[in-house]
Amino acid sequence: MLTVSEEACTKILSLLEQEKPQGGAQRGLRVAVKGGGCSGFQYKLDFEDEPGDMDQVIESNGVRIFVDPKSSLYLNGVILRYDDGLMGAGFQVENPNARTTCGCGESFSI
Repeated sequence: MLTVSEEACTKILSLLEQEKPQGGAQRGLRVAVKGGGCSGFQYKLDFEDEPGDMDQVIESNGVRIFVDPKSSLYLNGVILRYDDGLMGAGFQVENPNARTTCGCGESFSI
């Protein structure tokens, strides 16, 4: 299934702290695969309060990750990383199942 690097967990926790809802509920990060982009599929990351009924919930270093059943088919073996380097900062998805990615790196095909 999906693995989240320590750096990504640290960044997610930082962002969740900024987004903390009233009442102190622990939010999570939804990682989804949607159709779109040049190569056919795109990753979507969103903060949500609760998982859906059919979601798989992954706990990693204090972060809850929500994955719907359809997306889980495309996320097996994936590593979610966060890089803050000279070329910019952002989340990166390493997917060993992706056959190709588009030139801009925003979408992939399987």
